[in-house]
Amino acid sequence: MNYERALYRITGVAAGLAIAGVVAIVIWRGPRPAVGFLAGAILSLANLRWWTNLANALGSTSKPPIRGSAALLALRFVAAVVIIYVIVKFLGTTLAAVLAGLFVSVAAVVVEILYELVSSE
Repeated sequence: MNYERALYRITGVAAGLAIAGVVAIVIWRGPRPAVGFLAGAILSLANLRWWTNLANALGSTSKPPIRGSAALLALRFVAAVVIIYVIVKFLGTTLAAVLAGLFVSVAAVVVEILYELVSSE
C-alpha cells in the first residue's frame, strides 16, 4: 500500500462525497440543510488534513515533533463546537445536516479500507 496514493484517494473520495451530498440534500431538503452539510463537510476535510499533518510530523524523523499537540487538539475541539453552534444558530440549518457533513471523511476512509481489501493481492 502506498500511503501518499491512499491519502490522495481518501481526499478525493471525501470531496466527491461532499459534492454529491450537497447536491442530494439541495434536491431532497432544500438549500439551508445543504449549506449545513457543506459546512460540516468542510470541517471534516479540514480535520482530515490536520490529522494527516500530525501523523506525518510524528512519523517523520527529519522534522522535530509538533509541540503542544494535546493542547491543540483540545482547542480544536472547542473551536469546532463553537463553529458548529454558529453555523446552526446563524445560518438556520439543522444540527443533523452539519453532523452528517462531519462524517464525510469517515465515509471516505471506510471506502478506502474497502478498496484496499478488494484490490490487495
